[in-house]
Amino acid sequence: MRYLIVIRHVPYGHTGSFLGLQFAKAVINAGHCVDQVFFMQDGVYNANALLSPANDEHHLLKDWQAFAQAHHVPLNLCIAAAQRRGVVDEQTTPLATKTNLAEPFQLAGLGEFSQAVFNADRLIQF
Repeated sequence: MRYLIVIRHVPYGHTGSFLGLQFAKAVINAGHCVDQVFFMQDGVYNANALLSPANDEHHLLKDWQAFAQAHHVPLNLCIAAAQRRGVVDEQTTPLATKTNLAEPFQLAGLGEFSQAVFNADRLIQF
């Protein structure tokens, strides 16, 4: 089974991102495929390289990065939502040398999201 996981909530102050990550891990462990994780709306804050949680808090950014690297799952952000919220890369930054899009997150359009929806067997939102 092929899954597309959508994260719509901030990394801290809401459990959506954490639960989405746990679900993605469970899908992989059950032998299924996560085609991609798509971050939209406030979910784009999960890709902010400047996140710095307290020492006693879970570091969701590092966990998403480790998950993507271990399982080769693309982490895509809605480009419009990211720009609106100040999560930018070299091509979208209004300031020449200021970026904060964490690796391996990528900016993507709704065209890529639509194609992923078409290819997936299940779409799960958090």
